[in-house]
Amino acid sequence: MLTELHIENLGVIERLDLVLGAGFTVLTGETGAGKTMLVGAIELLLGGRADSAFVRPGADEARVEGRFVVGDDEVVLARTIPHDGRSRAYVDGRLATVSVLQEHGQRLVDLYGQHAHQSLLSVAAQRAALDRFAGTDLVTLRETRARLTEIDASLASLGGDARARAREVDLLRFQRDEIDAASVSDQDEEHQLEQLEDLLSSAQSHREAAYRALVALDDDSGALDSLGTAVSALGTRSPFAPSVERLRNAIADLRDVAADLRSQAENIDDDPERLGQVRERRQLLRELRRKYGESLGDVVAYRDEVATRLEELEGFEAMAARLESERGRAVSAERDAAAAVARTRRNGAPALGEAIAARVQALAMPRARVEIVVGAQDPGDDVMFMLGANPGEPALPLSKVASGGELARTMLALRLVLTEAPDTLVFDEVDAGIGGSAAIAVGEALADLGRRHQVLAVTHLAQVAALADRQVVVSKCVLDGRTVASAVVVDGAARVEEIARMLSGGVGSTAAKRHASELLRSRRVEH
Repeated sequence: MLTELHIENLGVIERLDLVLGAGFTVLTGETGAGKTMLVGAIELLLGGRADSAFVRPGADEARVEGRFVVGDDEVVLARTIPHDGRSRAYVDGRLATVSVLQEHGQRLVDLYGQHAHQSLLSVAAQRAALDRFAGTDLVTLRETRARLTEIDASLASLGGDARARAREVDLLRFQRDEIDAASVSDQDEEHQLEQLEDLLSSAQSHREAAYRALVALDDDSGALDSLGTAVSALGTRSPFAPSVERLRNAIADLRDVAADLRSQAENIDDDPERLGQVRERRQLLRELRRKYGESLGDVVAYRDEVATRLEELEGFEAMAARLESERGRAVSAERDAAAAVARTRRNGAPALGEAIAARVQALAMPRARVEIVVGAQDPGDDVMFMLGANPGEPALPLSKVASGGELARTMLALRLVLTEAPDTLVFDEVDAGIGGSAAIAVGEALADLGRRHQVLAVTHLAQVAALADRQVVVSKCVLDGRTVASAVVVDGAARVEEIARMLSGGVGSTAAKRHASELLRSRRVEH
């Protein structure tokens, strides 16, 4: 509910503070006094188009602020319009985008008449209205669609389309088989092969080196012979006994070394075939590392990953068959649910159209007809409310109804039929071009709506004003050569005076005041 409205420097309004309450409130006043400017201020709060031309001449900026109470919460929307720049929007004192302001506005207020902020003009809102009226069960349709989406996601996660999966399986099988064929088991194999290749590739030079060493050790005048000569020279001389012992130990060690060298040299054979195998194996391992990892350990780990992925893909067929079967059932269930929703909507559309038409016909549109068109494709999401205001004229979508008054009265009728709406409903031009009993019907409809919502209506008709719970008079005067508008809540004699003015078109006569008093008394008796 809109509880407070503050306006500064907007058109003829220099400063205005208005406290509003629940129920049905009318805005009255002479033509040009600024009633529509009040409605325009509310539209600005809802994210309507701002123009620097709205700023009062001589002012730096215009400002509109509205305080809304929603349950236990409070929301403050504000809009400023500089005379030379872009407007700014605020929600609870914080700078916000106009789209955020519009989101709040759609939740808080519906405005009907010549202005654009009318939630029931959208296809989504009209569809929701029909569903509420017809009692459409959307739960089953939502559940079947959710299940279908879930199944499609599961199918997609299995590995893309069939050809992509087949290509991936072929590649992974090749990689697995290539690694398996190499029989990689020892991560130190490359180091061992490197040593073996060195041995095999230099067999002749290794043997020759060993034989040269043996000659140096064991030949005449070789190391062993020289050591023997040294031992003989020292003989048994006691001062050299320790040295002689060490020389004899050295001779024994050299003989062992010579024996080992001879054995090793004899075991080194030229084996070109084995050398080729070693070199081929080393090249294979280098190629595997180039493709699959920095080390042989990485190659083995990659092979395990490939095996796991292959299991997933090779198990696809069974899983895909199961999911495709489930998808077929889900598609059928979604189709049945969509058909059921469409039937409910198509069955409910004529009844809702008749109910709205009956209300519209009582609001000075006696020959009006309302048609609700439901799209041919199930579930009938394309819903459109059509109005034929006069006989012989084609029914038009509500968004294309030219007359602001006709549109406002149609929206009023719609709101009387439908129970769900924002807390605050604003009607401008709702009584345009009517009078007499039709005016009373409009007033009674607004009063009826005011029992469930906060209703604000601009009216020129005394019959409508008298049925309101409260009346706000908008007037203007000239101060210091400038036109200034004001708005005050009137009651008692002041309200009688205003309704009398509305009846007579000027200062109320005694008869007009008497008639005004009777209208107000009638309202109190009826309510």
